[in-house]
Amino acid sequence: MNVALLIDRPKANDFPGYEMGPVLLGMPQLVLNGLSETWLLKELGHRHWLLLARMAGRKVPDFIDQQGNTVYAAFRSVKIVGTTFHRARENDLLHIRTSLARISRTQVRSSHELLIDSTSIGVVTMISVFVHRRGSSSNHSVARVEISGLPPIQSSPVRPTSRLPANLPPFDISRPHACFHYTPCPSQDFNGAGFLYFTNFVAFSDRVEWAVNPIFARDATTVQREIAYYANLDPGETIAVRLVGSGYDATGWHHHCRIERTSDGVVLADIWTVKRFHGG
Repeated sequence: MNVALLIDRPKANDFPGYEMGPVLLGMPQLVLNGLSETWLLKELGHRHWLLLARMAGRKVPDFIDQQGNTVYAAFRSVKIVGTTFHRARENDLLHIRTSLARISRTQVRSSHELLIDSTSIGVVTMISVFVHRRGSSSNHSVARVEISGLPPIQSSPVRPTSRLPANLPPFDISRPHACFHYTPCPSQDFNGAGFLYFTNFVAFSDRVEWAVNPIFARDATTVQREIAYYANLDPGETIAVRLVGSGYDATGWHHHCRIERTSDGVVLADIWTVKRFHGG
């Protein structure tokens, strides 16, 4: 559906929330235990990108810098809270209410409330930064850039907070933590702009979880997740996905995964996750 048909050009200090048509949930949107985070982040990332174009008064997101280089929106962070994704079922209608705000010269924040039968099943907050490749085709050369045509800054950036709730059990430092190496596949893990797609960082974290504790991983769903993105890599390079720490209680576990570029040790992302068994 064309976003241009759904909302009007916003005023300088007023970019209202909006809702596209509901999504009928089926196999592309669902996984074994409910709503697919991978599909969800792809969908929300696409909406975020389209709305950036609308915010700048463009029909499509064809951003370029002053030198004519293509500009993209790279996500700096994604936070998923208050989720009950296990409630999502085939043929449910998922409503997504989205708002967008410019929070700095180069950053924009979107907030997406997810509802089924008028009941919230989670909120996703995403912060993106405009980037371009500095005279190189390598993803190592990515740098921030400011885009003209955007409205004035509307709100302050979110201050850093604790990544996980305070009432979780401490990490168990007595047991060794896992590290797995992967070479992301160009046809599956990279997007059309040539970047390792931001949604697949979550997939790599979940694969480590599955390898470490498959019984738990099969039956638990996310109740909170936060991803901080720092850098990217080129096709053909290898990543190390480290389970830095984890803690368990009677209803589930939480863990911290770190993804590194093995060629130079650069940290690409940190992922903090809380998962619970159904009903936990």
